[in-house]
Amino acid sequence: MIIKSRYVAAAFIAAFLTGCATVQPFLPSDYAGPVAILKDSAKSSIRDKNADMFYAEAINGQVIESSRNSTDKASAGQGRNLSVRNIERKIPIQPLKVSIVGRTIYAAPIDVLIRSVYEVKGNIEFTPEANKIYTVRGVLGEKYSAVWIEEGPDKKIVGEKIEINGSAKLGVLNK
Repeated sequence: MIIKSRYVAAAFIAAFLTGCATVQPFLPSDYAGPVAILKDSAKSSIRDKNADMFYAEAINGQVIESSRNSTDKASAGQGRNLSVRNIERKIPIQPLKVSIVGRTIYAAPIDVLIRSVYEVKGNIEFTPEANKIYTVRGVLGEKYSAVWIEEGPDKKIVGEKIEINGSAKLGVLNK
C-alpha cells in the first residue's frame, strides 16, 4: 500500500508542476512573414470523462502551448469534469520539425493510475505552405495507435504517420 501511495503522490506533484510551467509563443509578436495554422484535435468521451488528444508539443525543439496544457488548466479543480480545449497556433513558412503526441487524458489526475493510458509520439518534418491549415490527428487503441499531421479539407497526410502496431498502453511508471 505504501508503494501505491507513492505513485499517487508522484502523479499529483507531476500534475501540479506541469500546470505551473510557462510556455512562450513559438512566433514572436513582431513576426511579419507568411504563416500557416497548426491545430490540435481531440476525441472526447463524456461517459468515461476522458479524451484522446492529438497535439503538437514542440516545434524545432522549443516547447509550445498545446491543447493538453490548455485542457489541464481548464479542468483543474473541476473534479471529474474534463474541459477539452483545442488550440491552434501560427507557424512560419520554413522547414519545421514538429514533435506530435497522441495521448489519453482523464478529468481526474488519479485516473491515470487506475485506468488505461495510451500514448504514441514522434517527430514530423515538413515545410508548411502559406495560408494552409494543418491538424494533428490520430487514433489510440489496444491493437493500433498512430498520430500524424494532415493538411486542410483534403486531409492529405504531411510527412509520415507515427505508428505503433500492438498496444501503446503505458505502464504505471510511464504515466
